[in-house]
Amino acid sequence: MRLLVLSRNASLYSTSRIVLAARARGHQVSVIDPLEFQIVVSRGKRSLLVGGAAVPRYDIVIPRIGASITNYGLAVVRQFDLMGVPVLNGAVSIARSRDKLRALQLLTRRNVDVPTTVCARSPAGVDAALVLVGGCPAIVKLQQGTQGIGTMIAETPQAVHSLLETFWAMGQDIVLQEYIRESKGRDIRVIVVGGRVIAAMRRTAKAGEFRSNLHRGGKGAAVRIPRSYSSVAIRATKAMGLEVAGVDLLEGRHGPKVLEINSSPGLEGIETSTGIDVAGALVSHAERYAEEHGKVSRKALDERIFGAIQHERTRPLARTEPARSTRPARKAAS
Repeated sequence: MRLLVLSRNASLYSTSRIVLAARARGHQVSVIDPLEFQIVVSRGKRSLLVGGAAVPRYDIVIPRIGASITNYGLAVVRQFDLMGVPVLNGAVSIARSRDKLRALQLLTRRNVDVPTTVCARSPAGVDAALVLVGGCPAIVKLQQGTQGIGTMIAETPQAVHSLLETFWAMGQDIVLQEYIRESKGRDIRVIVVGGRVIAAMRRTAKAGEFRSNLHRGGKGAAVRIPRSYSSVAIRATKAMGLEVAGVDLLEGRHGPKVLEINSSPGLEGIETSTGIDVAGALVSHAERYAEEHGKVSRKALDERIFGAIQHERTRPLARTEPARSTRPARKAAS
């Protein structure tokens, strides 16, 4: 099998692990920076070039699209989609997961519990938004942030106003989110591949930090999660249309709440913490996926892409409405 990994850097842990796992199974593997592609769009012809030469036919593409190149990276993934090449996480699915509000809207439509979240764009609505999320402390997030970047905690209403007004002035879209006190700086990262939970770890924030991301100094430890947690992680992944995902769950009083879904989850922390060969599981699923989707007619391909887009339009969702938890919000702090 000819396998292509889209990654900015072949030496990154996750990329190199996927390459090693694929080669160990006898596959030919290439790693290409998405920014190196030239996208060719013309009537009746869709193609990609690298260094002026046509890209060879691959059996499957595994995107590792970082936040810094989301727009162009998605355009490259979309082009492979349009060319009929199986892609393990399509452009529509990646875009869904990258937009925090969009992801939460889709999750709550499928009755998946999330922290109460409000998107507001006017200072006049901030106080009402704070009441909806249960008062302070509250979480303020950039809508396109990743690895804990752009996630802040505001202890007072004044801090919330100041943060929101600052980011609005910079043209940033912000969401305000309920702070789940009982999580105590912890969450659970679950890796889902092909509709199955492969591994899970509990991440704990370092002293003085509320974000549990390993990139922010958090610590990971293997954990056996209840069936209810596995079920929520799988449902959340399916709601995004992802084949591979890292699902972050908060341990709420009434069960798990989905905090975030990552379409290109890092492998180093989860493999180190659990000792599980996540890269091998990913490549194994890629083999099955390529076999099932490798021979798709042009009509079927167009219908699949159109259907993925229409899927979100069956019940219109207003971007300015709160993505509500299935549990009632706490009363505002006095």
